[in-house]
Amino acid sequence: VAITTRLLVSHLSGIRHYEKDITKVKEEKEKANRALKLTKPYQDKEQKEKEGKGIEKTDSAKPRKEHEGEVKSRNSKPGRRDKEFEQEEYYLKEKFESVIESLKLFKNDPLFFKPGDQFLYSTYGFTLLSAVVERVSGQKFTDYMLKMFRDLDMLSTVLDDNEAMIYNRARCYVYNKKGRLVNAPYVDNSYKWAGGGFLSSVGDLLKFGNALLYSYQAGQFKNTTGKLLPGYLKPDTVAMMWTPVPKTEVSWDRDGKYAMAWAVVEKKQQCGCCRQQRHYASHTGGAVGASSVLLILPEELDSEATDNGLVAPPRGVIVSIICNMQSVSLNSTALKIAREFDKEKWAQ
Repeated sequence: VAITTRLLVSHLSGIRHYEKDITKVKEEKEKANRALKLTKPYQDKEQKEKEGKGIEKTDSAKPRKEHEGEVKSRNSKPGRRDKEFEQEEYYLKEKFESVIESLKLFKNDPLFFKPGDQFLYSTYGFTLLSAVVERVSGQKFTDYMLKMFRDLDMLSTVLDDNEAMIYNRARCYVYNKKGRLVNAPYVDNSYKWAGGGFLSSVGDLLKFGNALLYSYQAGQFKNTTGKLLPGYLKPDTVAMMWTPVPKTEVSWDRDGKYAMAWAVVEKKQQCGCCRQQRHYASHTGGAVGASSVLLILPEELDSEATDNGLVAPPRGVIVSIICNMQSVSLNSTALKIAREFDKEKWAQ
């Protein structure tokens, strides 16, 4: 088989996640699908009731399969155990000197399916992707990323290195079996820098979101030769990153599909006076003792504004939330915040 970087970035590679038993993975997927079929009639009824009251529904109680980039709201309750975080490899304490070295954790394991056939969120897929970046760039992956963060003025974004003295590094917390708040256990994230090994701040994540939004919208503005600096990425590149990929799924947002390292919801309205679905991109983050989300809601620009240069990119709403608590669901909260700011802007 052949595994491409596009398959890796969209989690279609077949490389395992933390669960090594393919039977358990299939059972969890089947269980989630059965639960979805049972809850769908209730969700449809609830949706109609909310639309009848003029309230826009933003999220649902869809059963979700946990993974590195997502967490369940029900598991945020004290004392509830998150099955995802019961996987032993979350708590590795071994220090790896390079991402190439960390490939030994899974390089001899069988693929769960033929690459391109199915979706399975895989942190190790991103570990392999970071190894590709390291070989192609000729630099250590961590050095390559830190230079990029500096280019983007993300000066508070660093490696989660246990030995380094990092100013303002927050303590992380979890609930134990008795429902008591305790310090998160010691882990070394050097085996997965790309999938969950960086520390950041809400300010830096907002800069990151603005850089992507600017790059995405820069190509839409006309007659700006010499007036508008180019984006960090080409507009077509971001558009490709935010285009849903077939056979993918998103557990933290039932309206979304997975694209390239982002979950994307496309603009849609099926009938007049019905619920309008805005275009936005998001991703949640889940680690031992921490949860996060970054959501980007681009403004829908009209031709007059882009042709005459009445406004300049980036235009839209970006929401960043970081929580030093494990298993906190944040995506629906971020979406509600984004819609409130968007609504307020149009009301002006």
